[in-house]
Amino acid sequence: MFRRLSVAVAATMLFTGAALADPIEGNWRTETGSTAKFSPCGGSFCIKLTTGEHAGKSIGKLSATGGNKYRGEITDPADDKTYTGKATLNGNSLRMQGCVFGGLICQSQTWTRI
Repeated sequence: MFRRLSVAVAATMLFTGAALADPIEGNWRTETGSTAKFSPCGGSFCIKLTTGEHAGKSIGKLSATGGNKYRGEITDPADDKTYTGKATLNGNSLRMQGCVFGGLICQSQTWTRI
């Protein structure tokens, strides 16, 4: 009896964990109208453009830091330059920010969940 209960609890935890995706996962519309997809990759989230002029290009990798905030690297698909990146999730809006010089110069975009 105890063994069956243990197996049932373990199975429930396994399937519940798989069903609870991070809120950043999925497709987002960028300010230029392209679609960017966030997918889990090695403990982080890889960002890949799936539509638009640069479709198929990987443009970054972010890790969750807590409180709907993420940090990592973001690449500008137009010139392939990589910047220190961060993102803040607020409902269906994702504020993306890329910075240079330790955060002295930054550019931001707001993406919308699709």
